[in-house]
Amino acid sequence: MSFHRSSSHKSSSHQSSADPSSSHGSPQGQSSPHRPPSHGAARREPLFGTGLSTAVGEVEETLRLAVQADRQGLDLVTVSDHPYYGGRLDAYAILGVVLGRTERVSGLVCVTNLPSRPAPMLARTVTSLSALTGARLVLGMGAGGLWDDIARLGLPRLGPGAAVRALEEAIVLVRLLCGGAGPVTFEGEFYQVHDLEPAPVEAPPVWTGAVGPKSLAVTGRVGDGWIPGHAADWLSPRFRDSRPVIDEAALQAGRDPADVATVYNLPGVITSAPAAAPRDREGRWRGGSVSQWVEELTGAALEFGAAGFVHFRVEDGTSADVTLGRWSEEIAPAVREAVAADRT
Repeated sequence: MSFHRSSSHKSSSHQSSADPSSSHGSPQGQSSPHRPPSHGAARREPLFGTGLSTAVGEVEETLRLAVQADRQGLDLVTVSDHPYYGGRLDAYAILGVVLGRTERVSGLVCVTNLPSRPAPMLARTVTSLSALTGARLVLGMGAGGLWDDIARLGLPRLGPGAAVRALEEAIVLVRLLCGGAGPVTFEGEFYQVHDLEPAPVEAPPVWTGAVGPKSLAVTGRVGDGWIPGHAADWLSPRFRDSRPVIDEAALQAGRDPADVATVYNLPGVITSAPAAAPRDREGRWRGGSVSQWVEELTGAALEFGAAGFVHFRVEDGTSADVTLGRWSEEIAPAVREAVAADRT
């Protein structure tokens, strides 16, 4: 791929975003009321988020829980992106409404269905949301996985290698179309733009949901964060096998691997009494009491460098409001405090 700007200002294909106070992720001349999450796990306390339903029939609860998450001090709310399902809300439409009703929490589409959202238009979407919300946005990016469903939208089917190359092009191009400066001309395998004016808004942090070695390498080269697939955690073979691929690619690109955060999606129950077995026989985390969660997540942050955790409620008869309250008002503050105390 090749690109240039028609002005004398040159932009690299990757902008460092290791520090949450950097300009990456914030509109020019505007500070965010609640800065987007840091990318280096050792640089700040871990972030905490919650996953929201995208079901059309659950709109009222989705909006109510988003406001509760904001009020109770969570860092992030996330939604999935499956535009081929008629019973699901559009992911970026949800974020627009949610961020309009909240004040502090950031939003993440986990992860953007890139084949259905061409990179130049995706850049316009995320810079618009960032400008409207005070930079309360993280850009989740995926190469596309459910290709039979994607094809039903009338979109061309890409093979695995091509989908990963398109992902890397898209990340590069979205960043080029952020931050102002001169018009961009980009000649890639999948995207071509000519003298296109960037938005005068800095690019949001970019996290991927990479699974295979090629997309993991893309994450290391140009990503700011990684969300392990299939709800894998820090004790899983997926993490042990995948994270070194990211780190090696980052080093080869001249980057510090610590600048690529690992943020975990964690389904699990939050019970009033301790669980006899917080992990199942295969070692997957199932959940437990508040104290069991606090011990587990504190260890993940301190021993494995976990930068954040997004909780997904598992039905156990406990109301969604109560579960979210335990996560945001009991577990998150206790882990933050324990991690901060250890690092001082």
